Amino acid sequence: MPSRSDRDPTSAGRGPADTPPRADVVVLGATPGGIAAAVAAARQGHSVLLIEYHRHIGGMAASGLGKSDIEHRELIGGLFREFTERVLAAYLARDGADSDNLRLCDDGYYYEPSIAEAVFEAMVGEQPAISVRRGARLTAVEHSGPAVTAVKIVDRDGGRRTTIRGRVFVDATYEGDLYAAAGADFRLGRESRDAFDESHAGVVYYDYQEGEFLPDTTGAADDRLPAYTYRLCLTTDPANARRLTEPPAGYDRSEYVGYFDDLAAGRLSGPKTLKPGRGYNPAHFDTLVRALSVTDIPNRKTDVNINPRPLGFPFPEENRGYIEGDDATRQRIRRRHRDLTLGLLWFLQNDEQIPAEHRRIANGYHLPLDEFTDNGHFPFQLYVREGRRLVGAYTLTEHDMTTGSRRHDDAIAVGEFPIDSFPCRKRQPGDTQVLEGYLGMLDALTRPYEIPYRIMIPLEVENLIVPVAASTTHVAYSSIRMEPTWMALGQAAGTAAHLALRHDVSPRHVPVGELQRLLAAQDQVVAAPDA
Repeated sequence: MPSRSDRDPTSAGRGPADTPPRADVVVLGATPGGIAAAVAAARQGHSVLLIEYHRHIGGMAASGLGKSDIEHRELIGGLFREFTERVLAAYLARDGADSDNLRLCDDGYYYEPSIAEAVFEAMVGEQPAISVRRGARLTAVEHSGPAVTAVKIVDRDGGRRTTIRGRVFVDATYEGDLYAAAGADFRLGRESRDAFDESHAGVVYYDYQEGEFLPDTTGAADDRLPAYTYRLCLTTDPANARRLTEPPAGYDRSEYVGYFDDLAAGRLSGPKTLKPGRGYNPAHFDTLVRALSVTDIPNRKTDVNINPRPLGFPFPEENRGYIEGDDATRQRIRRRHRDLTLGLLWFLQNDEQIPAEHRRIANGYHLPLDEFTDNGHFPFQLYVREGRRLVGAYTLTEHDMTTGSRRHDDAIAVGEFPIDSFPCRKRQPGDTQVLEGYLGMLDALTRPYEIPYRIMIPLEVENLIVPVAASTTHVAYSSIRMEPTWMALGQAAGTAAHLALRHDVSPRHVPVGELQRLLAAQDQVVAAPDA
């Protein structure tokens, strides 16, 4: 399997000059969900154009999210399981059956970003019916009545403009950009408790250790979104390390000094219950390095999340204006998040107020020289944990995933990850336990649940399927927003596009029974287990 530094990111798929002006299926967003949709449609014999804003495909899974967030592996199969099997095969071929790397890949569920991207490139490249347009952003959508008929895109470099016509369109962006441009209704922000009778909705302070609501919980609606971050891949190999030699531009240590209060108050201690795969490293407990959640992955690398539990967590509210901002606004906000992330790493490794032992631990982790070689060894994809949410033919809510009793005749996938939302506000006066909006891994409440096809179908816009920024409440999105689940929804979207073309109907009218049979034949799990 080639490393990222050995590959030309334009090597798979066609370049701008020979992008076809039309395709049976047009997919915006080469996220894992978008890739699954493209591959599923192409394997059914349809031409597909996959359009991606970045020069790389794979979304978060190829941009630092080095482990698959899944609690019940038996409940998500199909193309996602094929992805994990290919990851496992890559490590077996490269490192051998007795290698530490094969053990650390955990049957293909843990991986280096470059391995994930190479696997996605192979899955796409094996389908000659898929063309890939990289480095392009959406500018407009054309309609014929309520039906989407074309998308207009522009190259980020060079400004070449192209109109792409299609018969079925798939919005696989994290932000929901295509359906917003098409005029579909969407939600942005948090519903109130009353809107769908959800106990965890709206403004909330929730003690994730004890499972109790705290004072100042109002359940009121607002327009805030969970914090965005970058998911880091850091190496522990000195020979592969790109060390920070200076802080990022505009570095301000005052943005991080709140972590000292967290340390003194015991908020950087270990959890009450240790669970595998949650980024818990006992060597980091009661140190400032607990600002990070670190999990070992192959090749002396780590998957590094930014721990949302400390009150010093600086990222909430930094995403304001991102979703509905123009491209310049989004680039500015991405730069701000990059600088905040590098600033945190610099702070942990260098600030003289930090105990020397804590700095020593932090200096064991560095950006890897062999990852993200065209981006300063830093991930390309901002972790957009939640953007727009479609208003679709059905809205998935907290009740669908906590009661264990709702069945859907049009179920096309199973969700299983605990409700988990990052904080929505920075530390407020009086905050002593958690940041507002944080819903930390509600294992005790969430049950495996069926996902209906209808959440991918806009109320009025035709010829459009939405497998990523789908129709849910904020609370429900806090569970469904996982790449394995999105790959299952993407596979269903690509298969539904095939049936819409076969039967010459709008996606909302595809025969659901036939869709479910096709998905089952593709190893997709469509029914939740009995409670």
